[in-house]
Amino acid sequence: MTEANGTATPVPGPDVGHEGVEKPRGRRQRQKPVNPIEKANKTPDEDFVQEYVKPSSGSWPQWIHARTEAVYTLSLSRPGDLCDEELDACFHLVDETSGADYRSSSFGWHVAVKKKEMRSADLRYILVKDADGAIKGFTSMMPTFENHEPVVYCYEIHLKPELQGTGLGTQLMGYLMDVAENIQTVEKVMLTCFVSNTSGLKFYEKLGFDKDDYSPRERKLRGGKTVVPDYVILSRRTATGDAADPRRRRRH
Repeated sequence: MTEANGTATPVPGPDVGHEGVEKPRGRRQRQKPVNPIEKANKTPDEDFVQEYVKPSSGSWPQWIHARTEAVYTLSLSRPGDLCDEELDACFHLVDETSGADYRSSSFGWHVAVKKKEMRSADLRYILVKDADGAIKGFTSMMPTFENHEPVVYCYEIHLKPELQGTGLGTQLMGYLMDVAENIQTVEKVMLTCFVSNTSGLKFYEKLGFDKDDYSPRERKLRGGKTVVPDYVILSRRTATGDAADPRRRRRH
């Protein structure tokens, strides 16, 4: 049996008394199965890339802009391994591309809250850096449980304007979906998108995302006023999720 600290505990052999009579053995404890989500979150970054992202040799760690032929470098890190400048660059990119949606929504734009969320320990960032080392895009994900279901949640995906529409966003989402497929028991990829982000909604729809069952619905108040949510929760089921519920099929 192996304990949580990784040290091996030997199973005692027969204890023979003075009369040569074997004393009864103690009952062996069953080893608790490793939760795939917990295992993934404990996996070091380099191994996480190899075991869960599994990128093809031509797509990692470099990406080449098809039009300008500029070379960008991809890397995966936990927030604890990113320096303050890198996290600040990611934060400013969120503000640049989605700040207006936040400010006009019921969420509002709260700097301290957002920065704290972006430092969540189990997040994994895939950064996109140019030749000078400047961050030009990133996505962040977390293997977790949502409504008691094992999922991979896409927290962010943001690209500078010059990288939008180049196929890089699709490639980054592909990595995230591969992670979901490669973690046993994960049933779907989930994300939240503002209703005002019409281009984002079209992008996710092309990737096979649908409105999730847990997405908020319109509410009619007593006075007759209808409250329309300003965000939707989208999801795309994995092969495991399809097998668990064959009535639901992924859209391609």
